[in-house]
Amino acid sequence: MLTLLGVGVVVLGFLIRINPLLVIAAAAFVTGWAAGFGPVAILVAFGKAFNESRYVSLVFLVLPVIGLLERYGLQERARMLVARIPAATPGRLLVAYLALRQMFSAVGLVSIGGHAQMVRPLIAPMAEAAGEKRGAELSSGARFRIRAYAASADNVGVFFGEDVFIAIGSILLIKGFLEQSGVVVQPLELSLWAIPTALMALAIHGTRLLLLDRWLATQTAVVPSESSP
Repeated sequence: MLTLLGVGVVVLGFLIRINPLLVIAAAAFVTGWAAGFGPVAILVAFGKAFNESRYVSLVFLVLPVIGLLERYGLQERARMLVARIPAATPGRLLVAYLALRQMFSAVGLVSIGGHAQMVRPLIAPMAEAAGEKRGAELSSGARFRIRAYAASADNVGVFFGEDVFIAIGSILLIKGFLEQSGVVVQPLELSLWAIPTALMALAIHGTRLLLLDRWLATQTAVVPSESSP
């Protein structure tokens, strides 16, 4: 039961609002100590997870870098870039990201994109900036909807795009499941049959993203900007 002390460290750290990275690291050390590991063994476990898990790399490398970029104006620059494109709308921008996300995933580049790396610092702010080009401030409901659609574009793109790539874990999972049921298929066959599904997902969700523009245009709950008379 002592190994559960790490959970208490996480809860306490978040309650008193300490840096999340320090909280997670402290919880890992407390859990390792409670399990009988020494400091060196805990560091070895950290190093192994760092090498084998892209999520650990994301937390300790990518997220701090993104945080620094945001602090020095990453989102503002992204908004300025979209403001210079006359034809940019939230729907069109998200459709372009959906297509790129799916295309990169189809060739195995799944790590290009993601909520933490792309959606929050770049895609969502750019989509919001495209929605503000009418000269009025978006309502909070409209902003949250744009952010949700930005996240959905990333999810749909990677989910249906990665199955087109033959050397992906999901293909092996499907193959193993079908073989347990007596259906023998080759990974290449699964990859080829994933192409029509990916195209349908692109068409269906792309249409939903374009309809976002129509929804935003019909909104009357738009808060005037401070510069408006």
